[in-house]
Amino acid sequence: MKAFFEGIQTVFVDFLFKPWDWLRTLELSNWWLANIVSWALMLICAKYIVYWCMELKKHQDNNEENQDTTAHSFLK
Repeated sequence: MKAFFEGIQTVFVDFLFKPWDWLRTLELSNWWLANIVSWALMLICAKYIVYWCMELKKHQDNNEENQDTTAHSFLK
């Protein structure tokens, strides 16, 4: 059983976490390059938040939004 868990450890530490180890060492030499992944994810999330708000506005302008408190059966 111990070998099974050591195998799982080997898979994660030696293979799957290598990109994060590389980013950690890269941060010591270039902060901007190391954090470009975070900035990219923040930009992607911001884009979809704006998209979602525009879709909500479009549905509200078309009076498709049911804002009645009994819109869901579990709220009756």
